Amino acid sequence: MEDKKVFAMPFAKIYPLLVNKAVRKGRSNDEVDQIISWLCGYDHKEIQKLSQSTITIEQFFVNAPQLNPLRKLIKGKICGVSVEEIEDEMMQNIRYLDKMIDELAKGKALEKILRKKEEEQ
Repeated sequence: MEDKKVFAMPFAKIYPLLVNKAVRKGRSNDEVDQIISWLCGYDHKEIQKLSQSTITIEQFFVNAPQLNPLRKLIKGKICGVSVEEIEDEMMQNIRYLDKMIDELAKGKALEKILRKKEEEQ
């Protein structure tokens, strides 16, 4: 039941929370967009348009141009749960985004957040 509530949340409500979390820690809106772009395949213009729309977070991921296969390299806990152990793929994708923004807010280099080294292997 709780998952359905999360899935129905408007992206327009979630996006500013992600940006604010990053900006409060000295990071930028552009870095948040780069993370979203890497994870989902949306470009900056699409992200801005969707952040003003009524699309839900579930629709945001379902309609993603290209979910990055390297997202499976994201490990760690978010809200006390290991992202790699989340069984529902939609919830896992939402938590991947959450985890990446947490890493950004904690000062991790964008190159590491975007798993650039793993991409080259």
